[in-house]
Amino acid sequence: MAAAAASGAVESIVVVHNVAKRHNVGTLARSATAFGVAEVVVVGRRDVSAFGSHGSTSHLRFRHFTTLATACAYLKDERGCDICGVEITDDAMPVTAHPFRRSTAFLFGNEGTGLSQKECEVCDFFVYIPQYGGGTASLNVTVAASIVLHHFAVWAGFPERGREGNKFVVADKPQGQSRGLYCSDSIEDVIEERKTRRENACDIFEENGSSLTQESNGLDTMFTD
Repeated sequence: MAAAAASGAVESIVVVHNVAKRHNVGTLARSATAFGVAEVVVVGRRDVSAFGSHGSTSHLRFRHFTTLATACAYLKDERGCDICGVEITDDAMPVTAHPFRRSTAFLFGNEGTGLSQKECEVCDFFVYIPQYGGGTASLNVTVAASIVLHHFAVWAGFPERGREGNKFVVADKPQGQSRGLYCSDSIEDVIEERKTRRENACDIFEENGSSLTQESNGLDTMFTD
């Protein structure tokens, strides 16, 4: 399996859907780059935040889908991925057992409510992170993502990054890479997305301290610092 991973045959993908706190996406991106994630798939709202990424978003491929169904079709049909839900379910396996088979897309639950029934239905299997202390019922989504992605990288045999002193070597930023990559949506998807964005506008801009409705259509607006 290590040889297959080194040749690029095995990949990990992070799916961002229904994340309540936009700033968590930036921290997720930082962990994703650290553990060799090939792509971040953003579903639904585009205006995620790069806060906490420490510049790591420029080293990742991003792809946007309006609906979870179209995202899953891409992951299954084009990328050949299993979809792994990170959630404590009756049939969830400990991530320490490395129950992976091929390229895998990881779907993390909402910070408050976990994975929804709709999200669970698209998953091929589930993993959970064993806990050994009794002080908390769950982990922050970004912490959980770091642990799971690290275990996948170990299983896949991703080569370890070189080090200089007490830090890992950071790659040069890719030239000419946009901060956000989008799929070409159908007109129906575009209409649905605009409807959803209008419905969520109050919540989005309340977080930013503004009640003004704004509309974004540029690639550089996928992230807000």
